Amino acid sequence: MTTTSTSPPSSSEIGRRLALIRERIAAAGGAGVEILAVTKTFGIPEVLAARDAGLHAVGENYAQEVVAKFGAAGSAAGKLDIAVHFIGQLQTNKVRQLVGLVDVVESVDRPSLVDELAKRMPGLRVLVQVDTSGDPGKGGCPVADVDALVERARAKGLDVAGLMTVGPTEGGPEAARPGFRTVRAMADRLGLAVCSMGMSDDLEVAVAAGATEVRIGSALFGPRVRPGDRPVG
Repeated sequence: MTTTSTSPPSSSEIGRRLALIRERIAAAGGAGVEILAVTKTFGIPEVLAARDAGLHAVGENYAQEVVAKFGAAGSAAGKLDIAVHFIGQLQTNKVRQLVGLVDVVESVDRPSLVDELAKRMPGLRVLVQVDTSGDPGKGGCPVADVDALVERARAKGLDVAGLMTVGPTEGGPEAARPGFRTVRAMADRLGLAVCSMGMSDDLEVAVAAGATEVRIGSALFGPRVRPGDRPVG
């Protein structure tokens, strides 16, 4: 993970970078694609800059960081006036820490997590994460088990809005195309509107495959900082 001592980008700089990202999305044939600003390892200044630039939601990967960042600042739907999506692998014993702090969990990948979310946050909006890369450590439900997991989440009262996937680490953007197409086809078959896939390096491939949301971090905020390098509040 890269460290940096530079100051957080201003909302005007975020706005400039956001315009470039939207140009990339349009060039790839996207219309109405949502941009989720990935603020993991960044602080509240970046969150506020993203909000002030017109973005409506941020993505976080670590439960402890969500608590440190948003627990002090107010609930996700409250003082900061921006939605918080949890996009990282989530242990069931961490779910209770996120109550009142997240609006969406995009990384639902197993029955035990469905059950815990339904218990702690009834009616929560969720996405089922699909494993299309096979990369260890990225999480995701096996393709063959997605239908059953979506059905279970619905039966438990969760608001299943769509599917999410992460492209493979190796092979460049093109390596992600088959998996992205698979997830888009699955979402269509299951009647799910949201398809969260694509990041800074492969957003064009994701948009061409039918992404409705892309998760963008470095293209908005620059190199990531280590959690201890800058205050989160």
